[in-house]
Amino acid sequence: MKVAAITGGAQGIGRALAMRFAEQGYAVSICDVDKDAGFEVIRAIRRMNGKAMFLAADVAKEDDVERWIRLTAEEFGGLHALVNNAGIGRSGPMTELPMADWDRVIGVNLRGTFLCSRVAAREMARDGGGAIVNIASTRALMSEPDTEAYAASKGGILALTHAMAVSLGPQRIRVNAVSPGWIEVRDWQYGERASIPIHSERDRLQHPVGRVGRPDDIAEACLYLASEKAGFITGQNLVIDGGMTVKMIYAEE
Repeated sequence: MKVAAITGGAQGIGRALAMRFAEQGYAVSICDVDKDAGFEVIRAIRRMNGKAMFLAADVAKEDDVERWIRLTAEEFGGLHALVNNAGIGRSGPMTELPMADWDRVIGVNLRGTFLCSRVAAREMARDGGGAIVNIASTRALMSEPDTEAYAASKGGILALTHAMAVSLGPQRIRVNAVSPGWIEVRDWQYGERASIPIHSERDRLQHPVGRVGRPDDIAEACLYLASEKAGFITGQNLVIDGGMTVKMIYAEE
């Protein structure tokens, strides 16, 4: 049985990742800072007879990451795929953004991706290789005002992706990134916080495919990149945004 480790796996895209990897026969280990949401996902996977474990962990903390990956390998006998999904944002005018907010965003999004990849790569190398998928964002390629910390962290993830792909290639570890656009996650939150999303016609028409993205859109891509079917793909960034970033938008008069 293959083993997948997913950061930020308790809600949103991470929750969909955990469920889809489990449905495809992976033993799934998730970490998150939200204990209630994390255990809810584990219960859901076990109800469908899947194998899963959860550890409350902060990916910006080296000790937490080391413990999570070690316990995952001990519980399931190895590690074959890592999805670095955990991410946060802090918005505000750049001239007023507290440096503590900047440091926290970079710490979780970029430092966390590196820490988890570094520890997971050691485990994968013992088993003959594996795959790492980093969740970046279209915000690494385009921006709205007051998102400097988030954009910088996601841009750093793209650079880190191709750097790690080159460094880890000799260990038969492939590293790729997925950059989601607008993905609706309200119905993939912890049970008490979940709600049914409602989108306007204008929301849909912003996307050439005619709809807003769903967490499963990202999960399916990550499953592919983690599989042997993607064995000749490494160091790449797959943009999944329904075509939003290629559509020209003109200001309304």
